[in-house]
Amino acid sequence: MKIECIAVLMTCYNRRNTTLECLRCLHSQELPKGVRFDVYLVDDGCTDGTGDAVHAKYPDVHVLQGDGNLYWCGGMRMAWAEAMKGDYDYYLWLNDDTMLLRGAINTMLETAHEVREQEGRDGIIVSSCRDSESGRHTYGGMVKRNRCSRLPDQPMPPGDQMQRCDTMNGNLVLVPREVFNLLGNLSPDYTHTFGDVDYGMRARRSGVPIWVAPEHLAECEANARVRLWTVPSVPLKERWRDMCGPRGLPPRQWYVYVKRHTGAAWPFYAVKPLVRVLFPGLWNLRYG
Repeated sequence: MKIECIAVLMTCYNRRNTTLECLRCLHSQELPKGVRFDVYLVDDGCTDGTGDAVHAKYPDVHVLQGDGNLYWCGGMRMAWAEAMKGDYDYYLWLNDDTMLLRGAINTMLETAHEVREQEGRDGIIVSSCRDSESGRHTYGGMVKRNRCSRLPDQPMPPGDQMQRCDTMNGNLVLVPREVFNLLGNLSPDYTHTFGDVDYGMRARRSGVPIWVAPEHLAECEANARVRLWTVPSVPLKERWRDMCGPRGLPPRQWYVYVKRHTGAAWPFYAVKPLVRVLFPGLWNLRYG
């Protein structure tokens, strides 16, 4: 029997209890026979003892040390760069606030095998997340709103069968080795935002299929952070600072993203955040 090895890629910052709960859910998975996983976790300068707590409870986890400035994309790139040395069959992106439901990894692997049989090649497998209290869909696959859209921004809730999508949120994503060998790591052009959706769109452009696995496979609350740069009552200087921050919509990174994925329409997309931060009241009146 062929052994299938999975490298689980994670990054964390000052969410010790959440990170430990995520790892508990991961290690509680009943894996198919012949499947094993190794965890590569980046501690991005945590000050709450997350790395030490993980090492004490899960000594087999590879804890890598960041400097506090990696954020999601930088942390995941570091984890992937280390894991790739092991030449794994699969690489599993896992946010540390995403709690796997029973049978999640099994379902993802079954979907991956089905995609390989149907497509004749490996594809990216996206898992869907739901809110733990309301059951509302939160993260997963994404599609374009209509035929005129250049950027996928419409969430795709899962069905009872696997279905195609255009790109994905990076909460829980399975990337086979064949896909990694083609696309490589997450782009170094992004700090926090865009890296996951950019990866999916690069995959589609390269002919790699992206499929959403059936049903919700994890629980993760929607990000409740208020985007200050879109709030009219916030002074312009603060709106600009928030937009330019790593967790906002940094103009240079947004430019790279739209230039890469919107073709000749990129100037139109490039100026949209500038219009929104300068005139949030008019924007909300028009699009809110």
